[in-house]
Amino acid sequence: MEIIAWAFLGGIVGAVLMDVTETYAAKVGITSGVNIALVGRWFLGLLRGQFVHTNILNSRPFPHEVKMGWAFHFLVGGGGVALIYPLFFQATGQPLPSNHLLGGLLFGLATSLLPWFILFPSFGWGFFGRGGPQGSNALLASTLSHIPYGLGVGAVITMGLGVYSTAK
Repeated sequence: MEIIAWAFLGGIVGAVLMDVTETYAAKVGITSGVNIALVGRWFLGLLRGQFVHTNILNSRPFPHEVKMGWAFHFLVGGGGVALIYPLFFQATGQPLPSNHLLGGLLFGLATSLLPWFILFPSFGWGFFGRGGPQGSNALLASTLSHIPYGLGVGAVITMGLGVYSTAK
């Protein structure tokens, strides 16, 4: 069960790596159009029963949406989503990969499906974020940022399980 804790922590580390990647990608003109205030606005809307926006950029802002956006991003989008990695193997009975870095990389790429098919359409931007803000490339930007996310998950699991097994 320790892999669950390492995966959650890895998801938080992965979310930080995702943010760093998005910052550098934006400097060369690759952006999804998503910012932390919009994530918070969407999350607070969810809590009020609004899953989909016509265009979230035109939706009424909420107080504290930036703080709630960060909380959602790290705890749910980072740590919570990373739990899918070990739970998939437990649910299917498949053995854990021997190489969590490769497994994490593939997992990170697979998590690109979440913004493509849930977040962007919920923002009112359509599948793959094609209707996002002018000049954004949501498909490319989200794919690029999910690679380091997955590597963060894999690296923390690798280090955590290595330390844990050595300490036994």
